[in-house]
Amino acid sequence: MGAGAVGRYLGEALRGAGCDVVYAPRRAQNVTPLAADLAIVAVKAFDTDAAIETLRQALPGDSDATILTPQNGIGNEERLAAAFDADRIVSGALTVPVEVAADGTIVAANRGGLALAPVGSVPHNWLFATFEHTSVPAAIAGDYRAMKWSKLALNIIANASCAILDVLPERLVRYEGVFELELRAIREAQAVMAAARLTPIDLPRYPVRALFALARLPAPVARMVLARRIAGARGQKPPSLLLDLRSGKGRTEIDALNGAIAAAGAALGIATPVNSTYARVLSAITRDPELRDTYRERPNTLLAAVAESGRGGRGADHRRSEE
Repeated sequence: MGAGAVGRYLGEALRGAGCDVVYAPRRAQNVTPLAADLAIVAVKAFDTDAAIETLRQALPGDSDATILTPQNGIGNEERLAAAFDADRIVSGALTVPVEVAADGTIVAANRGGLALAPVGSVPHNWLFATFEHTSVPAAIAGDYRAMKWSKLALNIIANASCAILDVLPERLVRYEGVFELELRAIREAQAVMAAARLTPIDLPRYPVRALFALARLPAPVARMVLARRIAGARGQKPPSLLLDLRSGKGRTEIDALNGAIAAAGAALGIATPVNSTYARVLSAITRDPELRDTYRERPNTLLAAVAESGRGGRGADHRRSEE
């Protein structure tokens, strides 16, 4: 489900290993039931509920098909488990950079892999064995929540801030003050994980524990190392939230990313002023596109919003949206 970059990347990898692959149609009325061993939910987090309805139509009532979610963000596994039983759900963390080229083909970087973790008590070892026959390097993680939160720490880097300021990562790293916000956002995610007793785990070719250690270093040192990697790896590529915003669909995954950190922090008594501000501001911009001009290429406006949030204020974004 989902014939975008991730869905087609995984689908064609499985097809190359000899599997029969069917892509779900976009329209619910075109969905027909079929027997399947595996259903991959590769849609944006804001489309998970719609995906659940499609799965209910596509899979017969007696189906025991495994459901894999390589989606970014927090909460998708729980929603799928509530609908189909946790023992059928497998969480995935894909760290292969994938994009759709101008000609519609899928372009995947030659790095990263797919980490898999069961949500329930069934190990689903057959699924790992199947991916071992594909071109996608696979690994197994024991705790799906720790795995997804570790991936979340990667997802938030130069993402919401780029969307709010309407700039690419290569430009963002030049904003010294905003880059320090990025480090603080990572530290907030780490603090929430610690409070939730989730141990960070390294993902295929992405040392998450090293990222957390780097974020704790003095800002000038961390910036020197991390900014160079961000600018080199994806400096000219729009991050996912900026793509969401530019699509004009009026929806982004912010609630499943920075918003999830803010919500978990509030529940655990952990202050998350940066992630909370990112979530609040981007949500306001999504609702009121005219706000984009307030923040576009204006890092000081974003810095002021975070500072006001830290003082307990609501921020200029809310005042504008309410007006």
